Amino acid sequence: MRFLLLALCVFLTSEGFAAGSSATSAPRLQSRYALVLDEDGKELVSKNPDSVTSIASVTKVMTAMVALDAKPDLDEILTITGEDKDTLKHSFSRMPIGSQLSRRVMLKLALSSSENRAAHALSRYYPGGEQAFIQAMNQKAAALGMTHSRFRDPTGLNPGNISCARDLAIMVQAAMQYPLIREASTTKQMQVRPMAKRKPMQYKVTNRFLRNNSPNWTIYLSKTGYTEEAGRCLVMQAKTAGRTMTIVLLDASGKLTPYGDSDRIRKWLTKSSRRVASAH
Repeated sequence: MRFLLLALCVFLTSEGFAAGSSATSAPRLQSRYALVLDEDGKELVSKNPDSVTSIASVTKVMTAMVALDAKPDLDEILTITGEDKDTLKHSFSRMPIGSQLSRRVMLKLALSSSENRAAHALSRYYPGGEQAFIQAMNQKAAALGMTHSRFRDPTGLNPGNISCARDLAIMVQAAMQYPLIREASTTKQMQVRPMAKRKPMQYKVTNRFLRNNSPNWTIYLSKTGYTEEAGRCLVMQAKTAGRTMTIVLLDASGKLTPYGDSDRIRKWLTKSSRRVASAH
């Protein structure tokens, strides 16, 4: 009888532990680096958050902040020139040489559609030119406390643009203070006419949650990124599962992986009461 009672106690204890473990186990993220913070700055999920990596077009969030910090005329017309061509990776751009658009529209295209020539033009028209702009990017990063971050170009094509998930969470939270960045990064589509003698062009946002009108996500700020060195990247300030969060996902291998990881985080938050987890 004593043996049966002891066995029953062990069974119940192990069952309770297993249930608790299942409810609180961290989401298994495929991104190599990740950090999720709640609106109070508390860590909900982390995976190598201080490891340094290339960040691709996530760079453009810093580009937008530095461009706006100069308090420029947003209606000034900027012209795309040969200087804005990508001579490093020779990436494709839909925006032809000679395109003319306002600084406001260039900034929107750089953030929403990740248009590299638009981002480069923002730096070229900065007081002192591109080199002064890059210097300002690094000064801004230092001022924000982004101690693991370095910037070498305004587009993110240079693999020397490096940061970590924790620094990028700081950057996203800082960028939330800029209404135009919030608006631009979540603009789902735009029609622009950069060449007067050509037809208007349609641009769409790169964030698939926004593009597909996902009912599970309210996104306040977003930026995607991809280069071979950086992998697939996604940063967001968003609300899901009833909570507002800063999400940073870096160096994922598949095009859809950051969105799969985001949904894994959402489902984990829905099911789990655990506040902090170290992702597998």
